[in-house]
Parts: sequence; structure tokens; C-alpha cells
Amino acid sequence: MRTNRLTDSPPVRFALRYKAWLYLLPALLVITVFQIYPICKSFLMGFYTDFDYLKDEVYAWGFDNFRNLMRDADFALAIKNTMRLALVAAPLSIAVSLLFAVLLNSDIRCRKVFQSIYFLPFVTSMVAVSIVWAWMLNKDFGLVNAILKVFGVKKIAWLTDPNMTLPILVVLCIWKGLGYRVIIFLAGLQGIDPRYYQAARLDGARAMNRFFHITLPQLGPTVFFLSITTVIDVFKTFDEVYVMYAKEPGPLKSGLTIVYYIFDKFYHNWSFAAAAAASFVLFLIVLAITLLQFGVVRLVALYDERRTSR
Repeated sequence: MRTNRLTDSPPVRFALRYKAWLYLLPALLVITVFQIYPICKSFLMGFYTDFDYLKDEVYAWGFDNFRNLMRDADFALAIKNTMRLALVAAPLSIAVSLLFAVLLNSDIRCRKVFQSIYFLPFVTSMVAVSIVWAWMLNKDFGLVNAILKVFGVKKIAWLTDPNMTLPILVVLCIWKGLGYRVIIFLAGLQGIDPRYYQAARLDGARAMNRFFHITLPQLGPTVFFLSITTVIDVFKTFDEVYVMYAKEPGPLKSGLTIVYYIFDKFYHNWSFAAAAAASFVLFLIVLAITLLQFGVVRLVALYDERRTSR
């Protein structure tokens, strides 16, 4: 029996055995150098208490940066503002996106055109969008107040009233990610077997019953995925605050988010170790919320299994 000496050589056997890893090696190198290493470095930097960042020499380590964060009123305010924003913006974003996805999934004219229109904010620069929104919400010559004036409503100080900061950021968070979430929901809706709806119609089920008993359960994995990505996206809110409020965290720091706090510590105060510690705390908060979402989904799945087994 003749054998191929070329394929029997050790280097070739190694290449054939680990062929997939060899294909992935260039991408893994890029990810390691530009993502994994900076993440690990920033985590370690959070424990630097005495160091020379020009020479990259560390003289002392400790937990002082984390202790200072716990005593910093601005950091506590940043967590409070970000949590409030996430609690309001994330559920509303998913609900509004699902509503538009259901409407676009129905038989309407120019459906492709509407899908493109809704997706435009997602591919538009957030800096450009924030500049336009700042102009629209200007108290003296903004478009929003001009429209309200037609209906006899007095001018509203959108960008100088601290009570308006959260509603503005909520609307902006919903609007900027609407297209992406609508497309994901549309993919989930189009993956539902139409025979479920046909059987429900034969049984006399109304539209709302079909939505709550067929559409929502079938979209469970999609809702779960979007809930995680939406919360993470809301926690990264920074560009819109920085641009709309002229490089300030809003009136009376009402727009101070965790990412803005990190940016301020890093670029304005040059407190690199404090910024790294705050970044690690942000990572832990997002990780905890993500694990909580996984736990809730798991509990719901166990409940459904027990209910159906009875």
C-alpha cells in the first residue's frame, strides 16, 4: 500500500490537525493585542497606588483607588444616573422596537423603505446625531420649541433643566438603537412557523391572544439577546452627553454617567488608576446584571417545564 510522504510528515500532520486554529490565528493575535491585553492592563492599573506612567514603573499596589471610589460622591451619582437610565431606557427600547417590528412584519406598502429608514440612526455617527439633537432642543431657535410654539406651548429649557436630562437621554437611547433591534426582531418574527397563527385563527383567537401566546413565547431567545445587548449599550452612554451638553455632564451633573466619569478622571484629571478602577467596577456591574438576566430566564424556563409537566 502506497503512502503519501508529504501528508505523513510531522509539520503537515500538525497543520491538518490544527487547521482551524491556524485560520483563526491572525484574528486571535489582533484580538489579544488590541483587546485582551488592554483589558488586563487596565484591570491591573486599578490597583496602582504609586506609579510613573511615563516610565511604566509601579512602586506600590493596593486597594486605595477602589476605596476612594466608594467615598466619591460623583461616582455614586454616576451609578445612580446610569441605573435610572438603564431601568427606563432598556425596557422601553425593547418594547418600542418590538412594536415597530410587528408593524413592519405585516403586509404594508414600502416595507423595505421603512426598514431602511429605521436602520439609518444605527449607522449614523453618534456625534453628528448629538449635534443635530442639541440644535433641535435649543431653547431659543430649536425645532422642537418652534413646533410647540405653534400649539401655544411656552419655550422649554430642554438642555438647561436637570429634570429634562433623563427623558432626553431615554428618548435618544431608544431612537439610536431602534433600527438594529427592529431588524433583529424582524428576523425572529420571520422565523416563526405561520401554521401556529393559522391554527390560532381557526380556534378563534384574537390578535392580542395570538401575540401574547404565540409571538412572545417564540421570540423568547430574541428578547433575551436584545435585553442583554441593550442594557450594555445603555451603560455605555457617553457621546450624546458629551456633545449635547458642550463637554459637560449636563445641568447639575444630571447627565453624569459611569463612562463619562471614567472619561473625566482619565482625560481631565489624569487620574489613570482611578479611571481604571471605575472601569473595572463598571465591568462588574454589567456582569452582575447579565448573570441576573440569565438567572431570571432560567427560572422562567424551569417554571414553564414544571407547569407543562403537570
